[in-house]
Amino acid sequence: MDGVYEDNYVSAIFFDLDNTLIQTREGDAKACKKLVEILHREYGVPHDVASESAAMFLRAFRARPDDESYAIQEWPAHLWRNCLPKNYRHIAKNISAEWLRLRFKYLALSPDVIHLLETLREDYLLGLITNGPSRAQWQKIDRLGLRKYFDCVLVSGDLPWEKPDQNIFLEACKLLNVEARSCIMVGDKLETDIKGGKDADLLSTVWVPLYTDDSESDLPDFTIQKVTELPEVLPNSPKFKRSVPKATC
Repeated sequence: MDGVYEDNYVSAIFFDLDNTLIQTREGDAKACKKLVEILHREYGVPHDVASESAAMFLRAFRARPDDESYAIQEWPAHLWRNCLPKNYRHIAKNISAEWLRLRFKYLALSPDVIHLLETLREDYLLGLITNGPSRAQWQKIDRLGLRKYFDCVLVSGDLPWEKPDQNIFLEACKLLNVEARSCIMVGDKLETDIKGGKDADLLSTVWVPLYTDDSESDLPDFTIQKVTELPEVLPNSPKFKRSVPKATC
């Protein structure tokens, strides 16, 4: 650890969102599993048909989480209509409402992640840098109440670049008025979060692999198994102390 930080100080920590701070894949899978039970119990859909419909929906939603030709709330309802058998498509709107309710229940920040962010904000500026369609990502950010934890939030759908383009990291540095060599990037994807942080010449990168059996790589400076382990790879005595007003971006 000392070899990475040496005489450098850490002024800001950038976080990825999905599968780093919130367990998107796991949470969405849990929501769909619960919906299978609801489809079977409350609407009489055969269990195997409900399971197939939910699996089809999840694949379609992951492939395309938003379509701006639809209202943000209508897009998942449209997907459910396409995934349910014809004789059950009339319940698509109700199932979509249940999907949104369950999804954000399972995606909510855990108490230990909230504690991590609140503690880190005492010493560091915090940024959120996430790839994805603008509306879909801001829906998560707003529904989960994430803005208050960060000094800057960047969504690639609002910008000319996405991770791993170094410019999205440098834009975050510019907005926070910090040097790239004083920043850390934390994320779950080697090809976007870690490579992009390296290309932007950030001070260090911290990888939180989605799957524990994929945790062997020389690319990141540090590898941790869950984001709450981050303090273990930070310098013991940060030289930067928060003394600047919250940035707006």
